[in-house]
Amino acid sequence: MTSDNKKAFIKGNHAVVEAALDAGCRFYAGYPITPQNEIPEFMSKRMPEVGGTFIQAESELISVNMVFGAVAAGARAMTTSSSPGISLMQEGISYMAGCELPGVLVNVMRGGPGLGNIQPSQSDYFQAVKPGHGDFRMITLAPSSIQEMYDLTFDAFDLADKYRNPVMILADGLLGQLMENVELKRDRKPLYLNTPKPWALTGAKGRDGQRILSLLMQPGVLEKHNFKLKEKYDLITKTEKRFELSGMENNPDYLIAAFGTVGRISKGTIRLLKQDGINTGLFRPITVWPYPYEALKEAAKNVKKIFVFEMNLGQMVEDVRLAVEDSSKIEFYGRPGGGVPTAEELYNFIKGKVG
Repeated sequence: MTSDNKKAFIKGNHAVVEAALDAGCRFYAGYPITPQNEIPEFMSKRMPEVGGTFIQAESELISVNMVFGAVAAGARAMTTSSSPGISLMQEGISYMAGCELPGVLVNVMRGGPGLGNIQPSQSDYFQAVKPGHGDFRMITLAPSSIQEMYDLTFDAFDLADKYRNPVMILADGLLGQLMENVELKRDRKPLYLNTPKPWALTGAKGRDGQRILSLLMQPGVLEKHNFKLKEKYDLITKTEKRFELSGMENNPDYLIAAFGTVGRISKGTIRLLKQDGINTGLFRPITVWPYPYEALKEAAKNVKKIFVFEMNLGQMVEDVRLAVEDSSKIEFYGRPGGGVPTAEELYNFIKGKVG
């Protein structure tokens, strides 16, 4: 692939790499784990071509802390992994949040718990939207197409710099391996890439004593810092919620709530239901944090039932309950451990509930 290409037929893991480089990422540290291995493999080829640094670290623990060091020095940097690898990175992610550092992470989820398997899953939802230790939050974007794997990865770097906060792409093994036509937006200009970063560490020249740390031992200082972080999270919640609504034109009787791959599959389910005269819409959150509660509540206010579909045993369904405030309307169907539902399978579930 050359830098002159505008469109390409590529898999999701490769789209992540192209987006990161187009967004100005010039440092990558990662460790192999299926099903995201094509990201570090392809990044090892592409990063030197743009004059950046690629490192295969000794572990996920080392990877995330190398990214911590790179972003602390002002670079745009990222790491990628899959479910158990992200678990190992949680301490480093919390440190980045505590230090207000703009790292980008990609989780190409696999089945679990434990080592699990290498099949696609959505079982890391909790790990992404309720991450790590301490009162911190992480913007989490959930793509459902390879174009979104590219677009949202690019966005992640801008959002990370905008808010000085870690951002995660929450994908899965299917999206990592799937191939589609993608528009590579080479002419898109990254935001904040050249904005001065007076907080960054540059060897302390002219800035004696500047430090980045999250160890705040003086009484009251850490509490004050947490309140400051909360103001940022409140602003993100107010301004950065994203979602997609489909099939809402004719005031549907039923609503599907699904994210990522299952949101994509659900569009096929809606087409099948339409053939039977069952009017159904789709609510797909793109930011799973901040979660678009108000938008879901509005979309669901006149429907008879809300069907929540996930590739897990029920994680996002908790946010749907919070949004709707009426659990009696909610029906959940999940496939854990690498199970991927078909459009027909979801269609049959809905038919069994509505007659």
